[in-house]
Amino acid sequence: MTTRVALVDDDDSLRESIRGYLVDVGFDVDAYSSVKAFREGVAKLAPDMVITDLRMPDEDGLALLSWVRTFSQMPVIMLTSIDGPTDRVVGLELGADDYLAKPCDMRELLARVRTQLRRLKNMAAVPAAELGHAAVPAVQKTPSAEVWFGRWRLDRQRRRLVDADGMDCPITGADYSLLAVFADHPKVVLSRDKLIELAGIDPAEVFDRAIDMRITRLRKKIEPTPGDPTVIKTVRGHGGGYEYVPREGPDYGR
Repeated sequence: MTTRVALVDDDDSLRESIRGYLVDVGFDVDAYSSVKAFREGVAKLAPDMVITDLRMPDEDGLALLSWVRTFSQMPVIMLTSIDGPTDRVVGLELGADDYLAKPCDMRELLARVRTQLRRLKNMAAVPAAELGHAAVPAVQKTPSAEVWFGRWRLDRQRRRLVDADGMDCPITGADYSLLAVFADHPKVVLSRDKLIELAGIDPAEVFDRAIDMRITRLRKKIEPTPGDPTVIKTVRGHGGGYEYVPREGPDYGR
């Protein structure tokens, strides 16, 4: 089945260039000039992923992303004229699955689209236990059938975090991939390289310390005290890494 991509950008020329390129390589593309038009279009035909400009006249890409996350974990790639390493951090802090500065090379955009779709497919199709590696101890199960990250429970069926009352914590597809890896490897120190491998992230698409930044973003959502993490702990020495410390129920902190 052909993958359907929603493309949202108020730049008519760029929007049509990207739409034409993606159609030529085999994607179905629904192009929208505004977030309002996107909302109306999605109500009729849901996409598999979204490529959106960050800055638009009616609503920005962040508003679009927040709305999408209320009902879907589909990959979202941000396009923006902002450039530079610092601004990449800002782009990812917005909660997108990936970020690409404009003007973008079409081949690089295609590579990032395929990476996000491959990651999503791998997470859905491959049992977590099969993602292991000789350097990582066998998957350990938590004492409870439920896996908690602070006050939030990982809902694998819907790929979401929910609290005891059923309220959602907005997360990206990349967030979910990392949480699923931690859930399958409790009390195991995972290096940055191992997290990239197990989460199905293409190493070529990850710049230096990107994993650290994603962990920091996750901690703001799940840690009872983000500045003093007790759920996903940083382990220093011997190459360092991160360790998930499971609880049998919700942890609201001290």
